[in-house]
Amino acid sequence: MKILVVGSGGREHTLAWKFAQSDLVDEVLAAPGNVGIVGEPKCRCVALSADDAAGLKKMALGEKIDLTVVGPEAPLVAGLTDTFRDARLRVFGPSAKAAQLEGSKVFTKRLMKKYRIPSAEFEVFDDFAAASDYLSTIRDRVVVKADGLAAGKGVFVCCNRDEAMQGLTAIMKDRVFGDAGNTVVIEECLEGEEASFIAFTDGREVIPLASSQDHKPIFDNDQGPNTGGMGAYSPAPVVTPELHELIVRDVMIPTIAALEAEGAPYLGFLYAGLMIKDGRPKVLEFNARMGDPEAQPLLFRMKSDAVPLILAALDGKLAGMSIEWDPEDAVCVVMASGGYPGSYEKGKPISGIEAAEALGNVKVFHAGTGRNDSNLVTAGGRVLGVTAKALGIGAAIDRAYEACAKIHWENAHYRKDIGKKALNR
Repeated sequence: MKILVVGSGGREHTLAWKFAQSDLVDEVLAAPGNVGIVGEPKCRCVALSADDAAGLKKMALGEKIDLTVVGPEAPLVAGLTDTFRDARLRVFGPSAKAAQLEGSKVFTKRLMKKYRIPSAEFEVFDDFAAASDYLSTIRDRVVVKADGLAAGKGVFVCCNRDEAMQGLTAIMKDRVFGDAGNTVVIEECLEGEEASFIAFTDGREVIPLASSQDHKPIFDNDQGPNTGGMGAYSPAPVVTPELHELIVRDVMIPTIAALEAEGAPYLGFLYAGLMIKDGRPKVLEFNARMGDPEAQPLLFRMKSDAVPLILAALDGKLAGMSIEWDPEDAVCVVMASGGYPGSYEKGKPISGIEAAEALGNVKVFHAGTGRNDSNLVTAGGRVLGVTAKALGIGAAIDRAYEACAKIHWENAHYRKDIGKKALNR
């Protein structure tokens, strides 16, 4: 069969790499893909934007694509899967209506409140003055969120009113996230330890992946502005077996049931970003797709073929299926361009990837890379996801950083504490 992966980042490289290992798959196409995907067996890239719904549909029909998996959130929210289903193309990902779960924080907060899915208390504002007046009454830490898509950066965790006003001003006055900031959510700041919980779902059944933990802020010890993710590891020991079952029962199943009740049945990867405290989960956010960089350690550990799970979801037959996991831990360290998530330079020559992978149990996934003549160069903020496996989280961390030390470009930046919370447990 032929599979199309839509997107160009580290998640899409990981998906293409994983699908290409399936005995069911003859070829994997990626649109637009990236330099790393081009180097994988069975894979090729097609020069079409992830936002070009008409072009992607035409190409999928012409190439006789058997299955499409949509990686990033923007085309999901824009309705790419609806376009494909109207053309009778098999596609894994939620409809535009269901993808509001990520596309609108207001929609999601109100859904969780209506169906009693555990989350933070919140207020919604579409007027700067009203939001500012509300903040004047707040004495505790709060979180200020742009309603719409902001590439993982539209969230300000604020320790006091001054910081909250700075975040509110950036979103609603300075419009750093454009129309995504027309409306804001201001919610209580939850305490605890974060975890990512991702599952395959056909809209009725949920087959969870292993637990994982993302690291959003740019600097060590969770300091600095939020990014798209600076690293992840799996499994996350904060998610005990008992908590795993609780999350499925109290978060994942109620959410897909709520969406079905609202006339937006959900098919695809469902991602819950959770805050764990005293053994109880509360939802920070939902994403309507596989996580990035969580995909890298998760799929690096996943022994089962992912393709039959997706096909079963499309047929509504996920019940009874399971996933086999490598007992080794996996750690992904994101190497980024200096200056990210702000402005940064592109075109810096990259060296050392082959040496890193030669260490063994290391895979370097490309996110923001390009070609300048014959040279591999930086072409984005998050450049590489250096991913390693080993028995025990400490050994996996050591191997990942040993690999990072072999990769070089001017002003490369990466956190030095990915996985530290797991070590502390």
